[in-house]
Amino acid sequence: MTTAAVLAALATACGLGSWCFTTARWTSRAPKTAILLWQALGVSWGLATTGSMLAFAVQPYGEGVLHGLVSFATGRSPRTPWDALHVVAMVAGLTALAVLVAVLLTAGVQTLRARQRHRTLLALISHDDPVLPGVRVLDHPSAAAYCVPGLRSQVVVSQGALSLLSKDEMAAVLAHEAAHVRERHDLVLLPFSALRRALPWSKVVREAQAQVELLIEMAADDRARRYCSPRRLATALLRFGTAGAMPTPHGMLGVGAHNLMARVDRLLKPVPELPVSIRYGAVALSVTLVTSAPLLWIYQL
Repeated sequence: MTTAAVLAALATACGLGSWCFTTARWTSRAPKTAILLWQALGVSWGLATTGSMLAFAVQPYGEGVLHGLVSFATGRSPRTPWDALHVVAMVAGLTALAVLVAVLLTAGVQTLRARQRHRTLLALISHDDPVLPGVRVLDHPSAAAYCVPGLRSQVVVSQGALSLLSKDEMAAVLAHEAAHVRERHDLVLLPFSALRRALPWSKVVREAQAQVELLIEMAADDRARRYCSPRRLATALLRFGTAGAMPTPHGMLGVGAHNLMARVDRLLKPVPELPVSIRYGAVALSVTLVTSAPLLWIYQL
């Protein structure tokens, strides 16, 4: 079996795995493990899809994808003549790879700019509160609580949220936002947001992004309940949901108003954690996926 065929099979497997993964029930029992597997599926699918086209394109050189591309770029003569199919595969593969890289870089730059603008705005319209050290407070009547990720991360709450929540509920919300900051969930979401821009018509990509958004909220809930009562966090989420909370600004991570009942049920009726053996198996699968596609780019089968 040729490298192109193996990469195509891997891309198909990753696509089918993503489709099946969107309906999996175990992910809420191990959100961090599920996030890792989602990332592995996304990386492997991108490399395998573009790699399969490029591997077919450079077959006349009789080398791996990377070596074949180097030979093509340096003008070396192929061992066998090119035909129209190889030319089309080269154009399609390079175009797909360029699009994936471009949308990822564009999404990253736009997100960084949005955060910089928001930090500048916060410096003008927010203030410190001695009751909440390290938290910026907005004088706005609507409920809002979110974080501005990055090297100079900030946690922001509105006056409406302070009026809406009790002291314990606010502590739970702040613990949730601190979890987003510590675990850099913004970096987890970035590739999926970029892929959504590249493939806005794809139902699988849309559902994958929604699943990852829910999983990072569950992961933040899990970390927050180490420091607060799960019931307090659940009631805070319900209050945000019923109060019509402000939308989270672009590029930020907030408490979120989506899938609230799934998160509340999970907090109030915890299910047993996923067995360690299954978690380790998912991690092993993730590592295998992430390493297999790059290796297939290097070696010729």
